[in-house]
Amino acid sequence: MPASPQVKSRQRVAAHGEVFTAEREVKAMCDLVADECSRIDSRFLEPACGDGNFLAEVLSRKLATCRNKYGTPLLRPDYERASINAVMSIYGVELLPDNAAACRERLFVIWDEAYTKDCGTVAGNDCREVARFILARNILCGDALTMRQDNGEPIIFAEWSFIDGANVKRRDFRLDKLIEVHEKAKDGRIPLGVDGVGYDEKKREFIPLPIREYPPTDYRRLCEHGQS
Repeated sequence: MPASPQVKSRQRVAAHGEVFTAEREVKAMCDLVADECSRIDSRFLEPACGDGNFLAEVLSRKLATCRNKYGTPLLRPDYERASINAVMSIYGVELLPDNAAACRERLFVIWDEAYTKDCGTVAGNDCREVARFILARNILCGDALTMRQDNGEPIIFAEWSFIDGANVKRRDFRLDKLIEVHEKAKDGRIPLGVDGVGYDEKKREFIPLPIREYPPTDYRRLCEHGQS
């Protein structure tokens, strides 16, 4: 099988069914949800993300929105915060470790090039470390079918939410519990008292409960607070 942008090797196709989606198809599919792709805080999860074809396109569109809204010198602090928010909103699971690592690096480079260009001399390495910190927790090596990481542990994603200016609230959720609540809540099959499930009185709906919560932290200091 000849090399192509969609295939790395015959062996990988046979062993893992690895075929990458072409750029034209990626753009066409993202166009179907163009508004969400352009909304900075709209969350995306790609359960078989490969080296990031879809997530790279989504991040690029989000960063274009950041530039359009905050791309002037006076708004550079707002741009920085918005661009980090864009990174926070993108999640992926990938079976093969080399692809997962390549995806993290690819997304970081896309973000860093935009950040460096749009913030100029204001751009800082502290913020770059934050972006890498988030990507290490948002792009995981594992199996989305078993919902377990490559080390056998459950897939756990961090939910990042700006709550007050520069402060971010982090809550960690198990992916299997998120899906369980979604599936069972659709037809009212969740009894009270189920582990990992709560009930929102205002919304009158079942909600997944986080397995960990962290105190609000300035986004520029996320790396300093042991939030492993």
